[in-house]
Amino acid sequence: MMETEKDDVMFKTSQDVREYTPSRNRLFSATHEEIRKGATADVYFVRTHEILEKEGKSDTVVTVEIFSGRPGIVAGTVECLELLKGLPLEVWGLEEGEAFSERDTVMRITGPYSAFGPYETALLGILASSSGWATAARECRDAVPDAPFYCFGARHIHPAVAPVMERAAVIGGADGAACILGAKLMGLEPVGTIPHALVLILGDTVKTALAYNTHMPPDAPRTILVDTFHDEAEEALRVAEALGKDMGAVRLDTPAERGGVTAGLVREVRARLDLAGFSHVKIFVSGGLNPERMRKLREAGADAFGVGHYISSAGPIDMTMDIKAIEGRPVAKRGRIPGITENPKLKRLV
Repeated sequence: MMETEKDDVMFKTSQDVREYTPSRNRLFSATHEEIRKGATADVYFVRTHEILEKEGKSDTVVTVEIFSGRPGIVAGTVECLELLKGLPLEVWGLEEGEAFSERDTVMRITGPYSAFGPYETALLGILASSSGWATAARECRDAVPDAPFYCFGARHIHPAVAPVMERAAVIGGADGAACILGAKLMGLEPVGTIPHALVLILGDTVKTALAYNTHMPPDAPRTILVDTFHDEAEEALRVAEALGKDMGAVRLDTPAERGGVTAGLVREVRARLDLAGFSHVKIFVSGGLNPERMRKLREAGADAFGVGHYISSAGPIDMTMDIKAIEGRPVAKRGRIPGITENPKLKRLV
């Protein structure tokens, strides 16, 4: 089988696998076509397909269930449906954003095993990773239910999956995402402030704020970093004085080497801005945040948050796929109960 850009026909035999040679001049992430053809599958699923084909059993109708290893928020369902689109299957599942408990069935598929069996690896990986990220985002949402937070985690993971992660974060409760593609896939515009690089190159925080205000469109938030060169509270006042009513927020991103952003710092910046007549200026906090820190900083007066590593580093939620019926007859491997597992939250998706 020669590889072509549009060749997404699923692998059928061990020979297909042996003859497949991916392009070497590439990034190492899988393309959509490679995922659809099964190039990211565990090889034994292709071998299983080949054996069943030779035994005349490849079109055996099975019902499989995917269940979770721990509680969480489901995400990735839409991507799974895209992978299964056009196949002769009946699919039930939880809608994205729904909560599930440990060992809950999150998806049920019925159809010829040959139609979807080799996709088991991809389906589990999609649900496991996306649900893990969505769950971490929901924990952040629960920590600050009355304040916006945005996912800034794309820099912590491979760019091929950064949009997947940021999309999952929005499903979990984030108000937006910095990654352009991740935001656009959710029908949102990407959000962001300015990097330290801009302040360092221009050489002064106020100069940077004025340049931003001059060159950026009106709908770009006027949120300015104030921790690059001088004391955060002093820089906040300088920038607020320079931009006046145009000023939207100051961003505190004090590095760990200087103690990070503390509740005391937030209180001081808030008090000094208020005393100087800049109560309209909000405080945006980022840098090493987790739900506990978000909760404390919110109590101290922080208005919004940028969360990166806590979401992007969230572990996948183990997902397992089991055959629970063959040609309508309940079956299961040892240790599992034969037959479908009732979950009233499942909805017919296909």
